Amino acid sequence: MAKGLGNLMRQAQQMQRKMAQIQEELASRSVDVSAGGGMVRCVVSGKQEVLSLQIEREVVDPDDVEMLQDLVLAAVNEGIKKSQEMVAEEMGKVAGGLGMNLPGLF
Repeated sequence: MAKGLGNLMRQAQQMQRKMAQIQEELASRSVDVSAGGGMVRCVVSGKQEVLSLQIEREVVDPDDVEMLQDLVLAAVNEGIKKSQEMVAEEMGKVAGGLGMNLPGLF
């Protein structure tokens, strides 16, 4: 029983180290998404931080500010969603690679 617990603890420590390493790597990765046929582009990091937002001049219409707001929201929300998916995929590789099934971890 003690040997099994020791193995479990080693696996948990190994997983913790790998997860920390992945989090560092993800901080330097990003996703690039667009809305409105490329009129609004958003880049989001693996830490779910908006790194850049580009808006094409053609979409800036003072008489239709709501459309621009909708496009910005769509691009930012899609960027965050894609970033979260990227993080979940990478973290899932770590947990799966260790042969551990820890309910509620992800």
